[in-house]
Amino acid sequence: MIIAIGTKNPTKVQAVITAFSPYLPGEFVSTNVSSEVSAQPLSDDETMTGAINRAKNALKLENAQIGIGLEGGVTKTEHGYFLCNWGAIVDCHLQPIVAGGARILIPDEIGIQVSSGLELGDVMDHYVKKHNVRHNEGAIGIFTNGCVDRTEMFTQLSKLLVGQYVYKHKK
Repeated sequence: MIIAIGTKNPTKVQAVITAFSPYLPGEFVSTNVSSEVSAQPLSDDETMTGAINRAKNALKLENAQIGIGLEGGVTKTEHGYFLCNWGAIVDCHLQPIVAGGARILIPDEIGIQVSSGLELGDVMDHYVKKHNVRHNEGAIGIFTNGCVDRTEMFTQLSKLLVGQYVYKHKK
């Protein structure tokens, strides 16, 4: 079974492999595909749509049996700016299976910069004076003081996806 992951980001790829391997053994292929949304999604809907599009595009590009998409975004609420993340799994038989992950409040100064058109990863690199935060601990790792990093966050989300997929295929 070919399981196509719609990204080359190492934190997301590792999360999918960790979550899916015990339940769906196969060949994992990571591939660069478009999310067909903004480079930095700014709502739950846009972030979810990006995840679904990545899953569908990975499935098609790699001629796989399963496509997986993970997308991170920022959403503004009346309580402030929150990190949000969504995932999707698709195959040729089912509608997309979708799940949302962890959310945490981020500083307004970060949310405002992202809302103005900057990508969260770039803002975080500047904010913490590091390079490539998006491929390492991520904003979630910074703002949870390392208690939860980006790989762990996306692993939990990937488990929500694979669990639903396996459940639906038991019927």
